[in-house]
Amino acid sequence: MINNQKVVAIITARGGSKLIPRKNIKPFLGQPIIKYSIEAAIRSNLFSEVMVSTDDKEIAEISIKYGAKVPFFRSAKNSDDHTSTADVIVEVLLEYKERGKEFDYAFCIYPTAPFVTVAKLKEALQLLENSGADSVLPVTCFNYPIQRGLKIEKDGRLKMIWPENMNASSQDLIPVYHDCGQFYCLKVTNFLSQKKLFAENTRPIIVSELEVQDIDNEEDWKMAEIKYQVMNKKIKTLI
Repeated sequence: MINNQKVVAIITARGGSKLIPRKNIKPFLGQPIIKYSIEAAIRSNLFSEVMVSTDDKEIAEISIKYGAKVPFFRSAKNSDDHTSTADVIVEVLLEYKERGKEFDYAFCIYPTAPFVTVAKLKEALQLLENSGADSVLPVTCFNYPIQRGLKIEKDGRLKMIWPENMNASSQDLIPVYHDCGQFYCLKVTNFLSQKKLFAENTRPIIVSELEVQDIDNEEDWKMAEIKYQVMNKKIKTLI
């Protein structure tokens, strides 16, 4: 069994979101959206520390209010539009090491991921431990075979990207999955050597499309709120 003193949750929440201003603390069904990630991490009891990496004072204050720690602020060089999530996680882990804290496992949890649940976090850590993987992440299957995808040419004509699949039946085409954009579960030593969230040996946990929503604009936001309410109604009904 994993000692939770060796596991950290890192919620990445910079202040300069462009497409949806103040996205990381925007109200989601009446509560700052980052609250959902913080509370799922805390309720899981998997972590010795649930921290938020931010460059923003208001985000820090809200995060602390809901139980997270902000032991240090993110550096300016890792707070711009070109910084990768991996860069942020490396910075956090190395800063903790400088302060005398080291971890065997780390979760990178996005602040706009209200569909993260305690069950998913526990499943991911168990899979990481039991499979010998470098990293684990939740994925969902595309709801239409991408092998029959279409493109629009410069002259306006519609064409298949892979015309050889025109008459292929759906069951003959392999399922294709995509990252849910919710969290990554990482073995720290392997991550620091590869500096990749999607590492050489990555394993998936598969989740329903109902529990997945990219949130890049206001329409996405509304759809996520609808899905969240449906998902939680379903969970309560099953219980």
